[in-house]
Amino acid sequence: MNELNTSDLPAIQYTIWAADLHGHRFHVKLCIENPLPNGQILQMPAWIPGSYLIRDFSKQIETIEAFAVNNPHEALTLERIDNDQWRLPKVAGAVEILTTVYAFDTSVRAAYLDTERAFINPSSLCLAVKGQESLPCALALIPPKDTCANSWTVQTGLQAAKVDSQGYGFYLAKNYDDLLDHPIAMGEFQIAHWKSNGVSHSMAIQGCIHEIDLERLASDLQAICTCTINLFEPKTKKAPFQNYLFLVNAVLSGYGGLEHRNSTALLCRRDQIPQVNTPLDETSYREFLGLCSHEYFHAWLVKRIQPKAFQPYQLDRRNHTRLLWLFEGFTSYYDDLQLFRSKRIDLKTYLKLVANNWNGILRGPGRFKQSLADSSFDAWTKYYQADENTPNAVVSYYGKGALLALGLDLKIRAFSGNHQSLDDLMRLIWQTHGVTLDGIAEDGLDDLMQTLLGAGFNKTWNEFKSRYIFGVEDIPIQKLIHSKIISVKQKTHSKLEQIKLQLGLRTSDANGWLKVTHVLDGGAAQLAGLAAGDLIASINGERITATRWDKVLSSLISGQVIQICFYRDDLEHECMTVLEDDQIPNQYTLTPAE
Repeated sequence: MNELNTSDLPAIQYTIWAADLHGHRFHVKLCIENPLPNGQILQMPAWIPGSYLIRDFSKQIETIEAFAVNNPHEALTLERIDNDQWRLPKVAGAVEILTTVYAFDTSVRAAYLDTERAFINPSSLCLAVKGQESLPCALALIPPKDTCANSWTVQTGLQAAKVDSQGYGFYLAKNYDDLLDHPIAMGEFQIAHWKSNGVSHSMAIQGCIHEIDLERLASDLQAICTCTINLFEPKTKKAPFQNYLFLVNAVLSGYGGLEHRNSTALLCRRDQIPQVNTPLDETSYREFLGLCSHEYFHAWLVKRIQPKAFQPYQLDRRNHTRLLWLFEGFTSYYDDLQLFRSKRIDLKTYLKLVANNWNGILRGPGRFKQSLADSSFDAWTKYYQADENTPNAVVSYYGKGALLALGLDLKIRAFSGNHQSLDDLMRLIWQTHGVTLDGIAEDGLDDLMQTLLGAGFNKTWNEFKSRYIFGVEDIPIQKLIHSKIISVKQKTHSKLEQIKLQLGLRTSDANGWLKVTHVLDGGAAQLAGLAAGDLIASINGERITATRWDKVLSSLISGQVIQICFYRDDLEHECMTVLEDDQIPNQYTLTPAE
């Protein structure tokens, strides 16, 4: 590694090293050359952008100390302001703050460290220097001393200044927000490389034992990424970044992603990754490609096109917006659509994915109680802190937001005689709010709709908003599709599917018992008096287990009175209920027309 003069470094410098792989602890040193004279305040973020839940990252700080650089042997007294803020005393000259942070969160939202890998979201390790967040900062990564980490490399989209062949060394960030927007992974990786419209892309995967089919991954992802770049910039075909990195942690069981400006952190199952000479479930692989497509789309919609409410992010409190149906819902519409457009899936598969989402929304009683606007606003509490009543009280701004995008796409196509579509709206949003980085106001789509389609569409748009965004009506996809290409039909249920829909019950296996996890409003189970946490013992005298559940249900018939024995708080209860046809929600199939 080439020498880097300390005079070249910004006035705010972070150094991170893995201090204890077995105990899962990072040490983080923060050097502030010019602390505010009246007592510099330090603050740990309470949440990470893209995941709308107060996580209180400060709770993982085990120790914190401060020293004056010109007197490193005498500790400075830190005043604790609240759970995530500390104030330095008045001091002349540079100071250093040293923290020990516990890191054992396997998600994509925090930090993790063990003998196999390290993962860093700077928001969970790096204190903010209050009042100086807009200043450039540097990050130094020091390699672990443990021999088990000798072959580790560093993978990150952060701008490298001076790094060695393994990636350890100095990185630069434009400001604190920029630092937080670049996750870092360390360990051993299998890496796929490709270019989309001349822009370098990589996917770094850890956790797979077998050799990964990197050629197939690169081919599929190249097609998806190129398709998305071309959607937003059909003329220039330029991406808004110089390179892009997918960081993937493959595990036994897990799924999720978090978007960043030129990278994304993904969590998936190992069996979702194509591996050489290993059977691959194509449906699971398709789900993984959909996740990649979703997070990549966010590089435009969320990371550059943002609600004004997020400019700037206030990481010490909830940032509310009623527009998550746009930012997450429209992204959820396009993630699978881009798989179809890039020829990764066929029309039949794509329509099945759309129908599955549609039917899932129609099965949720919460859609009658919560609008998409309220679902977005309440994401911090109702969506991200789900409980046993969530299906009865909440509608997903992801799922219904995707249906809304489909419905709006069909409306625009019908109004314009198929000359314009939702694609044109997305490009207009990109040019108006993405290229300029000017956030969208809560009612910002109104002017964009008029610009795109003229005043003649205003009545349709206002009715659309009133019914489906601020209201709780179902989006009538079955009435909006008038295509000779797509057939919409009422779904025909098997006997078992029908009985499950009538019961309105969600369960899990609990040490051989069938445990109730959710009871849906209006279903036979709720009318019987079942509740979350109950253990079902028998139905009509037949013992119930997770393995016997389907067999016993298949013996029931609609209109039949059924007797259920269950345990609640270790006390035996009995109840009776009836399966009624009106307990079955509308469900649909979408297929290519013959």
